[in-house]
Amino acid sequence: MRKIILREKRKIPPFNEPARELSVQGKPLWLYQRDLLARYTTEEREINSISELGNDRVETLIYRDNLYFDERFIEEFIGRAQNLGKACRVAFELDDPAIEGQALYLQRGIRREGNYFVADLWYYPYGVEPVVRPLMIDTEPREVGFYHVPTHMSDAYGDLVYNLPTKPFLSLEHWMHVLHANIDFGIFAMGAQFEQELERDVALSLKLLWRAMLERKQVLTSSELIQTGKNCSIDPTAIIQGPTIIGNNVDIGPGAVVRNCIIGDNVTIDQGCELMLSVVGGGSFLPFRAALYRTVLMDNCMVAQNTCLQMCVVGRDSFVGAGNTFTDFNLVGKSIRAHFGGKLEETGMTALGSAVGHNVRLGSGLIVYPARMIESDVILFASPDRRVIAKNVYYEDSDHLKIEGGERLHPRYYPRE
Repeated sequence: MRKIILREKRKIPPFNEPARELSVQGKPLWLYQRDLLARYTTEEREINSISELGNDRVETLIYRDNLYFDERFIEEFIGRAQNLGKACRVAFELDDPAIEGQALYLQRGIRREGNYFVADLWYYPYGVEPVVRPLMIDTEPREVGFYHVPTHMSDAYGDLVYNLPTKPFLSLEHWMHVLHANIDFGIFAMGAQFEQELERDVALSLKLLWRAMLERKQVLTSSELIQTGKNCSIDPTAIIQGPTIIGNNVDIGPGAVVRNCIIGDNVTIDQGCELMLSVVGGGSFLPFRAALYRTVLMDNCMVAQNTCLQMCVVGRDSFVGAGNTFTDFNLVGKSIRAHFGGKLEETGMTALGSAVGHNVRLGSGLIVYPARMIESDVILFASPDRRVIAKNVYYEDSDHLKIEGGERLHPRYYPRE
């Protein structure tokens, strides 16, 4: 089958890169898509518009390169489309909880047409045709109660509940979608998929229980749920709970806690660090007592001691100094808003952290308000004049531009559009 990729060239702030270059579960999105579709396709071509295609009567899959989907989703879409044998386009019900509750905010790629939503993913059995049918995909969301909180921070029952898709689909057009693709629609959804499999497969449940008994561990800490790469050093006092994937050449120090995470190659997680539902890119370094919660670090990042990142995304080659606090909750209880397309729009979230671009250097002792962006190539020093980050920080606001020769010492690699 031929694969046609529609280029989406818009750059996503604060990274100032197209979505295809941003990390999803430890890989650039374009590589993640290629690996996922490798068993279905034999040739690949990138174009700007479907009008560039000729009239070749070739079985064709077309998708926009800023889309995120997982193996379960694409397997169902391609399988049903091939069985149908007709030109079709992905579609969703209007009341799909995962799409309606999270995927529709701050984007335009999933849009309503009549009585359903559609997105830019097509299947043509005999080349491009003018008539296309909607192919409804159920994301099969699983309602997960995450934890109990005071009622003034949640609903009347005090429970934070998420509708996690077991067949996730997103259009990445904002940094919040990078967070969703990695966390809520990524490793968090993987956990929901795993629970679903346990309910359906008694043999799998017995296998996990038997392995845990042999290793004298709890089920979540058994080797069946923790995938570890080569040449890793994990201190005996570290606590690792699955499902967790650990890459090659990873060093995890004493007292560290890693729960439901994806850890890339050549990562060091030092003494007393705590990571939960997070993705850490290759080459990253977390010194003692750094904490990540539902956070994404892209490749070659460093988060220094006593810094806490909650529901944040940090770009490649960035440094976050010691004692920084990224707040994630609106104290007056309103839904958090974020900049998208030049104006403030609702995120649909009552808790959301911040985004730090590529090649950023943040000093110690900063407090960052929810949903703020710090643009790529920025350097910030904590000072009496600027210790609280209450608005977006752009390259022109960078402190290194105030130093003679600063632009030469810290060059700009990621200009915005």
